[in-house]
Amino acid sequence: MATKVVTYRCQEEQTSQMGQSMELSSQIKKKKFTSSDEEASYSDFYPIIPADVMSVKELLPAPTFPRHRTWEVLKETLDMDEVREREEWTLFGNEAEKIEIDVLRNQQLIRTRLDRMALRQELKKKQMVHMKYLEDLSMKRPDFPIPLRPHTVWEGMAVKLSCTVQGSPVPKLTWYKDGIPLSKTIQPWRYNLVQTFGLNTLEIRRCCAEDAGEYKVVAKSSLGEATTFATLHINRYVGPQAGLEVSQMLTPALQQEALFGVTFAPTFAKEGETLTLRCSFTDPLLPFQQDVTWFRDGVQLKPSSHLELQTALTSTSLCLRVVHKEHEGLYKVRLRTCEGYTEHSAYVFVKDAPAAVLGAPGSPLHVEVSDVNRDYVFLRWQPPSADGAYPVQGYFIERCNIGVGEWVRCNKVVQKPCYYPVMGLSDATMYQFRVCAVNQAGVGRPSKATEPVLTSDPNEPSRTMVVKVDRGREIIITKDQLESQIRVPFPPTGVRVCELSDTYAVLCWDEPEPRGKELLTFNVERSVEGKNRWHLASLDMVVSSPRFIAFDLEKGVSYNFRVRSVNKYGLSDPSEPSAPVSLGKAEASPPAPKGVQATRDTDSSVLLQWAEPKDKQGIMGYYLYYSEVGKTDWRTINNKPVTGNRFIVHGLTRGKQYEFLVKSVGRAGNSKYSEESEPILVKSAIYVPSPPSAIALLHCSGSEMLLSWRAPSWDGGSPVRGYYLDRRAKAQSTWCEDNVKPVTERLYRVSNLLEGQYYQFRVFAANIVGIGKQSKPSEFFLCEEWTMPEPGCPYDLEVREIRKNSLVVLWAEPMYQGQSEISGYIVELSEGAESEDWKPVNEEPTLKTHLKVSGLTSGQTYRLRVSAVNEAGVGMASLPTEPITAQTKPGTKEVEIGVDNDGFIFMAFESDVMDKGNEFVWSKNYSEAIDASRARLETKNNRSILTFNEATEEDLGLYTVVLSEHSEVSSSYNFTAEDLERLRELAWHIRNPLIELKSGWNVDVSEEGNVRLWLQTEPLSNDAELHLILNDREISSTPARKVNFDKASGLLEILFEQLTRDDEGSYTAQLRDGRAKNQFTLVFVDKKFQQTLAKSQANRRNWKRKAGPHFEKFLSWVVTQDCEMIMTCKVTNLNKDSKVTWYKDGVELKQAVTEPSGLSTLTIPQVTKGEAGVYRVVVSDSRGEDESVLELLDEEFDRVMQALSKLCALSAGELRVQSTADGFKLYCSMKYYLSYLQTSWHFKNRRIDLDERMKPGSSMLKLWIEIFHPTESDKGKYVLEMFDGKETHTRSLDLSGRAFDDALLEYQRLKQVAVAERNRARVTKGLPDVVAIMERKSLCLTCFCDGDPAPEMFWLKNDREVVTRDQYHIAKEHKCTTLTISTVTMEDSGNYSVFVRNQHGSETVNVTVSVYKRGEQPPADAVEL
Repeated sequence: MATKVVTYRCQEEQTSQMGQSMELSSQIKKKKFTSSDEEASYSDFYPIIPADVMSVKELLPAPTFPRHRTWEVLKETLDMDEVREREEWTLFGNEAEKIEIDVLRNQQLIRTRLDRMALRQELKKKQMVHMKYLEDLSMKRPDFPIPLRPHTVWEGMAVKLSCTVQGSPVPKLTWYKDGIPLSKTIQPWRYNLVQTFGLNTLEIRRCCAEDAGEYKVVAKSSLGEATTFATLHINRYVGPQAGLEVSQMLTPALQQEALFGVTFAPTFAKEGETLTLRCSFTDPLLPFQQDVTWFRDGVQLKPSSHLELQTALTSTSLCLRVVHKEHEGLYKVRLRTCEGYTEHSAYVFVKDAPAAVLGAPGSPLHVEVSDVNRDYVFLRWQPPSADGAYPVQGYFIERCNIGVGEWVRCNKVVQKPCYYPVMGLSDATMYQFRVCAVNQAGVGRPSKATEPVLTSDPNEPSRTMVVKVDRGREIIITKDQLESQIRVPFPPTGVRVCELSDTYAVLCWDEPEPRGKELLTFNVERSVEGKNRWHLASLDMVVSSPRFIAFDLEKGVSYNFRVRSVNKYGLSDPSEPSAPVSLGKAEASPPAPKGVQATRDTDSSVLLQWAEPKDKQGIMGYYLYYSEVGKTDWRTINNKPVTGNRFIVHGLTRGKQYEFLVKSVGRAGNSKYSEESEPILVKSAIYVPSPPSAIALLHCSGSEMLLSWRAPSWDGGSPVRGYYLDRRAKAQSTWCEDNVKPVTERLYRVSNLLEGQYYQFRVFAANIVGIGKQSKPSEFFLCEEWTMPEPGCPYDLEVREIRKNSLVVLWAEPMYQGQSEISGYIVELSEGAESEDWKPVNEEPTLKTHLKVSGLTSGQTYRLRVSAVNEAGVGMASLPTEPITAQTKPGTKEVEIGVDNDGFIFMAFESDVMDKGNEFVWSKNYSEAIDASRARLETKNNRSILTFNEATEEDLGLYTVVLSEHSEVSSSYNFTAEDLERLRELAWHIRNPLIELKSGWNVDVSEEGNVRLWLQTEPLSNDAELHLILNDREISSTPARKVNFDKASGLLEILFEQLTRDDEGSYTAQLRDGRAKNQFTLVFVDKKFQQTLAKSQANRRNWKRKAGPHFEKFLSWVVTQDCEMIMTCKVTNLNKDSKVTWYKDGVELKQAVTEPSGLSTLTIPQVTKGEAGVYRVVVSDSRGEDESVLELLDEEFDRVMQALSKLCALSAGELRVQSTADGFKLYCSMKYYLSYLQTSWHFKNRRIDLDERMKPGSSMLKLWIEIFHPTESDKGKYVLEMFDGKETHTRSLDLSGRAFDDALLEYQRLKQVAVAERNRARVTKGLPDVVAIMERKSLCLTCFCDGDPAPEMFWLKNDREVVTRDQYHIAKEHKCTTLTISTVTMEDSGNYSVFVRNQHGSETVNVTVSVYKRGEQPPADAVEL
């Protein structure tokens, strides 16, 4: 029995090995042999892939799903296969089975080891690739999850400062103490730096007082840097002193918690710019306050690649490197305090960047990606607030494959709603998307790109199972591995519509279960409802995910859809048809809001409220718009939709009126505008005033204290009507009122005090609304009589005329002067809001109670204080002013000085913040009131004018003006002696004005011959008077001499119908208009008058000439590029009888051509000296005649020849060389050659004179020079110079080297050819072509020849030689031969020829002999003999 069992197991192992060898190529791990009585597991049939080499999608946590039917089907299949295999094997047993089993086991062991080695190498490769992918995927800026914490320890103790850092790539850390870097090499016995698994620790073994300070850690990587810091406090003991045996501990003083100091205001940024928001703190942050958080629209902000958050001990800041409209919103910074939290918030507005196309809309925003599949995503966005010059028509969607980096448009047709499905994407690819709005002007700027999106199968996690094994290991099994038995796929299920619009329908369905291991795609079919005719809808694309977009649907038609699954094994059956699908209705724009109402808020903001529509479905928010009253320039307020029905509009100008509109925002676009709000004047609403500040003690008598304080920084929109003072003694905890009635001045004497007691005070300000909050309590003042020799402190410091480089500070004299009179004041300055580094501004004390501080740095913050000086020294300093930033605010105006229309000198100042209750206060030298007897004040709207009655030297000085309720609105002007002299002169001209002359006397002659004298002054009133004088007598308008005077334009003109000698003389125009007067004279005599008279008469004659046909353009000539001369003229005012005739020297020219337009031309192709003469053209008809004459003689003819010569020279080509039998010929081709063109040849910079070897020549189209019998000496550069009468034109040829050798060789060849041609045999006197002779007569043909040597001569008949025989006789003499035919017969007719030859050549001459009978006529073309 045991033998049978062993045999059975061996058979099973062999079967397993055979199956394993067949599947080895597709398996990562071989199957382990399992006998039939051992339990089979899924891991034995499918590869187990370690988790560290799985894909990112497989590593994602998979949800728990119920066991699917696929697993049970697979289990049943395995059981059936096992039973079938057991039945097929037959059991055999023998003793050799044991040996065979051992061999098989050894083979299995060796094979397993080899497979493990190969698998291990493959795993290492995949692990390296995957880890690199994970590293790239996990790129992250440095960050401190656990920052440094502040510590307070005793001296001599050890302390550890720890923090954790994370980031990829791993950041580099640097430790700092008070800004100085720390390293392991610096005092290693005290400092120990340790870094373990992201935990960084600085250990200080024995702390001392020097170790106290600020410690900072900076983490840097290629993606940025992060910082964390903490403060280390060291406490120490003080040992026994002065005999005390108890040790004392000096504890540090209680530190003041930090609050917000200088904060950020509502900010306006522009797309693409960098935005920085900063807040400073009143004190350094305490340890528990160092966790400062930032929020936008209630969402906490975290540092990222584009957002940087930094917090130091005295400030915190937020920096956005590139601003987009998505970043608009309410920014809030939160600071922890002892009582909880304090917050500061302000709205940040992001404006559209300049449009790429003028008039194009703004960029959309909040592009969101959803429903991500393998080849499909769905996009949604919000429409822009700015439509541009035209309404938005729709949107273009663009995508970018991050690996390629190129933006590609997804839709060809403009998409109107703010959502769109995108198909045709690649699987496992990173994409970004953006949207551009389109209107009639063009395509606007693109939106902010979305975050990278990885296309993938969303159902993949559900197809993954994670099996926990020992030692924390996991085995991940996917359904693809378990469904390898599936071949032809099953049909999908649940075909339905998931997105529907008026232009498309998006279908979705469920993948088949089981899906199978092979890659699955889908075919979508469509049929009109009820027809059951299915057509492939996805014909041109491969559908990889269970999504399909149907675009080509007809409106009003219902369709059914069904889907088939496709893999490499085949096509599934169709799914169940979907429910009827038809296009939806176009989504309507949301309704507009109503009841827009604006309410006053501050001097630069307005609270806007509106009633939301009743149907708020689909409304994502609202866009707001504003415009100044009277203008139509509507501007966008917010570029990110506002939720709710109220919003504070910032950035408005105080004192101006505005109107507002609101739009609803939806996916279908923006609604129409709401109705305009009622106009509102921007002005602060009325509140209680802010608290006073800076309570100062000015004097103390022992029972009384004189106090002063600073006015509230803001009066609440209503003037402060009084102040209330509270006091308390140092021993008391309750406050008691000191004055029941309000104090109008900021100076108050407190009585009934106890000498030697300390008192503390606080002040309340009150206006028409009520009493504001109390001021900060003053310090405790000691009530004792002042007897010090130095003066007390100045008070009531006021800063005016703040500009970017200067300011003016004013103060009041101290109430206590000390034991001597005050001799001056010292002004001190400190940079920064908290700095106590005071520097004197003036080197010498000033006696005035004001000082202009110059040399400031623009944008720097300063504080000032003042100290009085007497003989005893410098007294107490005043309380410093509030921090002041040196900058010139927009809209700041200065005092202007000038002269008014009545000739009085004035100063004027204008302010945009002028409102009810405000007054302009003028003074001289900041203290003296304006003397009403010397100047008067007048205020109109927002402009104040100080007018001097009669300015003299007494009025010189520094004049200042300030707005009573806004002291920051101020200016000054130093009225100097130079200004007085300049303005006095201007005032005299204004009081004694002259009529300004715009244009002096002019003389115009019209085409008709009329004469016009005219001048123009500045516009005059209707009361203006004119007196016109001619030669000391006043003249007026007459029919022959009309005088026109237009007072509104200041135009005076004298019109002469016909100028005569009586009109010669001097014309003077005397003008007066109120106080203004002037006179202007024209001397119209002698040469000027004669020229005008001659021109008038000539124009009159010319006008009469133009009554009939006449010349519009007189006769002229022009030379064309073809070297032709064309003479042209143009006549006008022709009729059918008009005739144009050309003459030259009195002889009519017939070749002239006259066109119907009146243009007449005469073309001369070649100009010679014969063309010189007088040309005349006459045009005539019954109305008259006109002529034009052109004398083409002397200089005029020379100009023609010069122009032609220039064209000839310019048309000349390059010099070329031509070899001849006699030598070289250098030539130049041109269009036309004139003898007027002077030419000369040069060789080696020397002129070539005419000799036997060189001979120049010319023709109509060519210039040349011949060089006879050339030699080596003729090598060199040849230049042709052509002088057209004004300019010299040259052409050159370098005849040397190869060019000369080739030309010389060709010359020698041609010379030989010429010699041969000259000596060759040739017929000199030839025979006639045809000879006719009557039968029976004798024929004699004689031929002469020439040649050297004497040629041989032969006679031929019909190409056969004729010799002396029978009737033929040939006689030959020196270069002469004769053929005689006696008694000619008809057979002698034929073609005869004489052939001559020698060693140089030969020649043949033919003659036809025609024999005719008696009585016949010989041929007409024959020579009869």
